[in-house]
Amino acid sequence: MTPPEAASAEVIDSLLPWLAVLTPLCGAVLITASGRWPNLREAWTLLASVVTIGIVVSMLPETLGGRPSQTVLLDLVPGVPIAFRADAAGMVFALLASVLWLTTSVYSIGYMRGLQEHKQTRYYAAFAVSISSALGVALAANLLTFVLFYELLTIATYPLVVHHETPEAVQAGRKYLAYTLSGGLALIGATAWMYMLGLDMTFQPGGGLTSLAGNGPALWGLFGLLVFGVGVKAAVMPLHSWLPSAMVAPTPVSALLHAVAVVKAGAFGFVRVVGFIFGVGLLREMGAWEVLAGLAGGTLIISSLLAVRTDHLKRRLAYSTISHLSYIVLGTALLGPAAWVGALLHIVGHGFTKITLFFCAGAIHVRTHREYVSQMTGIGRQMPVTMAAFAVASLGMMGMPPFIMFGSKWFLGLGAVEAEKVYLFVYMIGGLLASAYLMPIVFRAFL
Repeated sequence: MTPPEAASAEVIDSLLPWLAVLTPLCGAVLITASGRWPNLREAWTLLASVVTIGIVVSMLPETLGGRPSQTVLLDLVPGVPIAFRADAAGMVFALLASVLWLTTSVYSIGYMRGLQEHKQTRYYAAFAVSISSALGVALAANLLTFVLFYELLTIATYPLVVHHETPEAVQAGRKYLAYTLSGGLALIGATAWMYMLGLDMTFQPGGGLTSLAGNGPALWGLFGLLVFGVGVKAAVMPLHSWLPSAMVAPTPVSALLHAVAVVKAGAFGFVRVVGFIFGVGLLREMGAWEVLAGLAGGTLIISSLLAVRTDHLKRRLAYSTISHLSYIVLGTALLGPAAWVGALLHIVGHGFTKITLFFCAGAIHVRTHREYVSQMTGIGRQMPVTMAAFAVASLGMMGMPPFIMFGSKWFLGLGAVEAEKVYLFVYMIGGLLASAYLMPIVFRAFL
């Protein structure tokens, strides 16, 4: 997919986008009602995830045919409906979230039972609501719908962050709310401002702010609010510190935060802001792409350096996530066709690769209760399959062929050459630093 510059595609009326969002919510209700019967509760979780995948996949043929499905529910404010549309960009995120929900659910059953975690019903129900919120973000047809589910995602994931209910977990949860709700307020402010200006908030290929061309204060004000709003969940520095703190949560929750829903909602938010609200032409005219690219490039390098010096395994992976989110943000900021292909591929590749790393970290914790890189010496002989998977995923994160992130980094590099060659070196340095914070874990485990 290239940066959208053409008119919107023909849409067809269908309930499928709404059903994709509704199914996990129904699953949450059934999970809550089945709390006394663990097997039934987990069966509802798996069934809801399978049905959700089926619904999302069923929308693919129309989307690929250029006729995305759309559901319009009601007008929350005059002229701005709550609506869902399965366009190409949204389907990338929707497919990722729905497929990884199933894999995370299967993993969660063994993890939660293995550690005999408390309040498992609340955990599975909150997880289902979080996936529903992520799908609402992915399939939102306009900014108002996006903001509604973006905020719901924050609320739904809070019980997961504080799941252990220790003082450290509660403090991390408060920090998480302080950051993410502040970002949500910025998005609400931008939405209200656009409504007052009479602007169309529908996500239009090429952007819908052309009527503001020449109005610098309004354009830069909206740009600042929107970038701050989605930048919090995308962990763009200096808005990032909530993410390492949230690693006190159970490992499946860390996987949800990093690979499936929360941070991907922020990264996907940049896709919407850049390609469907402002548009390539307007951002080039403003010079705003250079600001965004500078923030993303700085975040990519600094977070990688922090990962190298961090001993706690999950926190090291958290800083890795911050870095790779900025691969995506930088790709959208570069505005070229190759960079956009690379950014969307990186959303998918990072999701599957990072969830593998977190699953391995969780398996290590369940089996050995080790949490620090310095404790990993010889663990490859104790858990050879787990650490072999960790090694393969690490190679993927570094961008080695034949893994998907080699392809995404290739396109991101081409996009950097097309736009500004200095960012090619930023990507190359990021790849070298990825080897510096991942391969020592593998060496320590096996050697």
